[in-house]
Order: sequence, then structure tokens, then C-alpha cells
Amino acid sequence: MTFGPPDFEFRDPDFIFDDDHLIPNTSSPPYIMSKRQAHSYYAGLPSRPKLVYRSGAVPWKRPMGPEAYTVRKELKPVFDHKIVAVWKVAGPKIIACLDEARVLWTSVDVVRFAIVNERESTGPVILWIGVTPASLSGEDAHAVALSCLDVLKTYNITDVDVEFRESVYRRSAGPSLLGADSILSRIAPFRVPVSPLVGLSIAAGVTPHTEGTGGIYFSEGGDSDKVFLLTARHVVLPPNGGANINYSGPGTNGPRQMILLLGPKAFDTFIKSMKAEIARDTFMAEHYRGQLKRLEEEPCDEDDMVEKRIKEIQRSLNSTTERIEELKTFHDEVKKDWTRIGQSRVLTEDYAIIELDRAKLGDAFKGNAISIETKLRPGELSMKMDPGDWRDKSRTRTFEYPFGGLLGLQGFISEDEMHNPSALDEEGVPSLMVIKRGNATGVTVGRATGVFSYIREYGINGTHQTSMEWAILPYDEKSEEFSAPGDSGAVIVDGRGRIGGLLTGGTSSNKTESSGIDITYATPFFWLWPRIQANGFPNANIIPSGHN
Repeated sequence: MTFGPPDFEFRDPDFIFDDDHLIPNTSSPPYIMSKRQAHSYYAGLPSRPKLVYRSGAVPWKRPMGPEAYTVRKELKPVFDHKIVAVWKVAGPKIIACLDEARVLWTSVDVVRFAIVNERESTGPVILWIGVTPASLSGEDAHAVALSCLDVLKTYNITDVDVEFRESVYRRSAGPSLLGADSILSRIAPFRVPVSPLVGLSIAAGVTPHTEGTGGIYFSEGGDSDKVFLLTARHVVLPPNGGANINYSGPGTNGPRQMILLLGPKAFDTFIKSMKAEIARDTFMAEHYRGQLKRLEEEPCDEDDMVEKRIKEIQRSLNSTTERIEELKTFHDEVKKDWTRIGQSRVLTEDYAIIELDRAKLGDAFKGNAISIETKLRPGELSMKMDPGDWRDKSRTRTFEYPFGGLLGLQGFISEDEMHNPSALDEEGVPSLMVIKRGNATGVTVGRATGVFSYIREYGINGTHQTSMEWAILPYDEKSEEFSAPGDSGAVIVDGRGRIGGLLTGGTSSNKTESSGIDITYATPFFWLWPRIQANGFPNANIIPSGHN
């Protein structure tokens, strides 16, 4: 029996009917696609952006049948392709093509895609262009894509596809600090937010609800004993808080800007997490007491197994009750010493460089180190940071889990290493794994890619600002997104503790916080640090870690 197309379900420009089968509609213009393809093509990505157009010739396969499922994708970095070598000159020409066509683009990335859970499924290199939502038709995108491909052909590059998606760029914006050695205590995770480690949660006093992350510490150098904290400018001077001009603080007749350690949201989350942990430990203590009561009623056995079990449970009970008391004491101290904004103002700011109060640092400060303790076991984190073949004893390890979970920072990742890393991943291709600790997402692992991205922000008066950024991809589809709003200013490093960049923001399908970040961007440190030195800090030095 032959069926005609239903009134609604299969009125799809991607397919036509051939007797009782759906087949790809090759007669349809290349820029016409269904809503189903547009909204599901990037399934698996954190924000699942909408596809506008793609130049690839491989037909999209619509899920069919009773067990149909949407194909999920994940981003992969690009290193081993000739576009890496020519991008410095080809990239600006691609931007010129977009501007000439008056495309309201927001990001230009060079990536690959792979199908989740399918080895050797990595596709071709994609010139992945983000555009302001509802600003570009498929027909116009098709014309611009042809121009972009013509640019690449002048460099003998003919194996790259162009894809447009709807996407926006998002900026991800007291008492003495505790000694870093205290993270070895039973309540270590709760001491980290108020310890002088890389990744402090900060906010400007005038805009306390715009929170971000402190990057690295550096000294002024020379005879000065001043210590400064580097972060992203928009964390402490939000773009909508005034004119986008250079700001000079105390010492240059500029107004003093007060910076908070732990903004309101971070502080509230901090307190709630301690209360929840106290409740969990209290439940476990009652559980241990119940076990002890039952075991004490058991008759003695020849092997003394009951007695041994009683001792084990008693040790667990003692440890848990001691931890409860430590948490309660620490909770009360934090509530007493950190609640009022006036007591949280431990930092003063100059540009996006914040001068720290040495009296607050005291002897607790041991240089630049990141606490990388997460819910992952050390072995799991090590496998992520160094995903190569561990059976190969001859290869150079790129990460070793540090004692106490403190990764000391030292040196920079060079520009050449960012483009051409020496390490290999689990599939034997070049890889540069990175890690960061941020205010919003904590410790996350990502994959840096070898081609720098371009991003563009649009002002309310029609102006725009364009910059080139180091791009970081999520580790994989199953992992948490690498960053979120609130992580701006965090420092991104590799497994050896070499500083790679300062996190600035990312791209997402929209500006809501519920929408995930597909690609994270950072200002490369090999470029940023010389400019800091040239801008008033000629003798500045990255303070080495005392935790190596």
C-alpha cells in the first residue's frame, strides 16, 4: 500500500516521499532547511544553538522509526590542519567578508565535531560563525559562506566547511585570609573560598551582584612589597556601569574602587553549602550511634569481629562529630566576620589590577596555586588532564596530581605551544588539556584549540568591539560546561601549572544564565603580560608558588 505525505508531520524541505519512504530532498536549495534540523543539528552542545546554514554536502539524517533518537555531537579542537598556519592572515580576510556583507556576527571559531560515543567519527574542520539571533537568512548565509570558502581557497584549503549558528557572546562577570595549608584539614573544601589561592570569588563594591573570579597574583617588583591580583576588567568595572575608558586608581588621582571578596550570591551559596554539610554529617553521626547500639547488644564471638566492627564505627563516629564541631565553629566565624560588606572589603582596585591588603594576606599567602580538588577522584582527574596512552612508559607525562590538591603555577604557555602542542590525546591526535578554578563552576577541565577565535560585542548605540581570543572547548559532551557567568577573570592553566590565559567570557545560544556556554574565551597570557608590564608595572613578576 502506498501512503501520501501526512498533512503536517512530514512537510519537511529536507525530505520528499518516494512511495512509502522518505529520501533526502536534493532538489531543494542548499540554504533551505527544516525547523527540525535547525533546532536539533547541534544537540549535545551545552546551549544547543540554532543552525542557520551549513555548506557541507553530507545530507542531514532525520531520526526515524520507533527507536529514533537525536544524534548528539561534541566539539573537538583543531591542531593538525594547515588552517592553523595561515589563520593570522586568513582570519582578518574572513572577518572582512562578513563585514562587507553586513553580517551581525558575534564569533568566528575553527572547530571540528564528533558524534558522541562513536570513535573515529570526528568530522571535517568547520569555520563556525555565530550570528545575532534572527539576523541572517539561510540564503544570505549561503552567499557569505561561498565568499569565505573563496578566501580559504587562496591558501589551497579546500577541505573546510562553513556553518552559521545563532549565538551571542557573554561576559562571564574583612578578616585575614586562611592559610592555604588549612586545606589539608577535614573541612578543606569550605576553607578554599577564603584562602589566598588562585580562583577567589570577587565583586566590585558598587556592583556587588556582578561577581567574577580573581586570576593570578603578581608583585610590583623593585623595592615595593605590594601584591596585586589580576582579573577581567568587566568584573570590577562592568561595561554598563559607565564609559569604556581607561581607569586609574589611587596614586594617579583616580577614585578608589572597593572590591569585595565573596559577593552576595557567592557568600549565600557558601553559607548554604556549610549548613547542608552539617546536616549530612549529623545524619551520619546518628546512623553510627544506631549501629553501635545494635552491635553492643550482640554476643561476643571467638574472632572478635563484633569488637573490631565496634571500634571501626566508633572511629567513624568520632571523626564525624569532630568534623561537625569544626564546621559549626567555622560557620559561626564566617557569619560573624564576613557578613557585612564593610568587613568584606579587603581589596582596592587599579584598572582590572587589584592591590591587595598585605595585612589581610599575612603569612597565609604562599604564591600562585590552584586548589584542584573536585568531586572527581585524583585518578579520574589525572586521566582527563593527561588522556594519552598511560601504558607507554616512554612518553612525557603532562600532569601529575599534586600533593594536597594544590597545583602550583609557574611560567606561561607559549604561542607556539598553543598552536602546536606536543602532547597527544586518547585518540593519538595533538592535544592541549587545561584546567581552571572559577567562582561559578569551580574546577573544570577543557580542551584548548589551536586556532584563535574572533569575537564581537555590540554596544547599545550601534558601535562594536572586536577582539581575538584563545578558545577552550568542553572536555566532552558528558562533562560539565567549562565556564559560566561568574567565572570571568579566572586563570586557565595546563597540567604543568603554566599560565595560558585570563577567562573573559563565552558564546551561548542566548544571554540567559540557564543557557550553557559552548565555547569559553580567554585572553592569551603570552600577549597580556607584556602589556601589563608596559602599562605601569615594568618590574612586575608572577609570584612563584610555594606549593610545587
